[in-house]
Amino acid sequence: MGMLDGRVAICTGAARGVGGEVAKLMAKHGAKVVVNDPGVGGGGEGGGTEPAETMAAEIRKAGGAAVANFGSVAKYEDCLAMVQQARDAFGGLHIVFNPAGILRDRMFHNMSPEDWQAVIDVHLTGHFNVNRAAVNLFREQGYGRMIMVSSTSGLLGNVGQANYGAAKMAIVALARIVAMENASKGITANVICPSADTRMTRSVPTPKDPAAAALREERLRRSPADAIAPLCVYLASEQAAHVTGQVFHQRGAELSLYGHMRPLRMVHRNGGWTPESIAEVGMPSLAIGFSQVGDSRAVHPGLPLE
Repeated sequence: MGMLDGRVAICTGAARGVGGEVAKLMAKHGAKVVVNDPGVGGGGEGGGTEPAETMAAEIRKAGGAAVANFGSVAKYEDCLAMVQQARDAFGGLHIVFNPAGILRDRMFHNMSPEDWQAVIDVHLTGHFNVNRAAVNLFREQGYGRMIMVSSTSGLLGNVGQANYGAAKMAIVALARIVAMENASKGITANVICPSADTRMTRSVPTPKDPAAAALREERLRRSPADAIAPLCVYLASEQAAHVTGQVFHQRGAELSLYGHMRPLRMVHRNGGWTPESIAEVGMPSLAIGFSQVGDSRAVHPGLPLE
């Protein structure tokens, strides 16, 4: 008996990488899966039906239940159609997992409005679209699992990924608020930040420094995409009913829970503050323990720092 018996899931970007591994493990644990993938390249170019069809066929061959979907999470109408397809094919919907993504990495001073908007549309607006398309059904049935996907590029930053990082940090806020609004309706919303060896990760240029390149390769080697799937299956299950509004990071066998933003310290001054008093008293008091922005490759190896 699987943890997801009787459940129906939409997995986006599920023809390859993390999405594909999660779709397969969810099916192995009894879920019926809508395998969504428009078959685009890593930057959102092109498209085709073969990737999603191939993954759905693989799941069925292994004894699971799956249908293919080719819509874009960047289009709300396509997300409504995904929900309807789940209901038509399998009689309902209980789980949404949304790792669909593209990269358009540029240094901020070289980033075009088109590169910014394309990434925001897929990652942030895509999370709104697919979860918004499902939420009222979840509320009506008193059960739903939303598993959203962020990144350490959002939580901690990464050079060359202002568009991606901004979208990924916003997803954390989205999940937190959706979790608050739906806590009484049997709906959970959580975030995972997966570090995995995938097509998207491999599209980030290798650092020019040999030591940094070797470190990145070693971290990727220890980060198979299938290592992310057990956490997603658990969060999608009834056993995770008490887990909501949380942010997890996983790389290989390492599983971490991130804290939420809280004030580090507070300084009060009778009569309020002036710019001068902030400089003289307030900022020195608040600045105890300030850290400088450093080499982001220490937490998320990616672009060279030139």
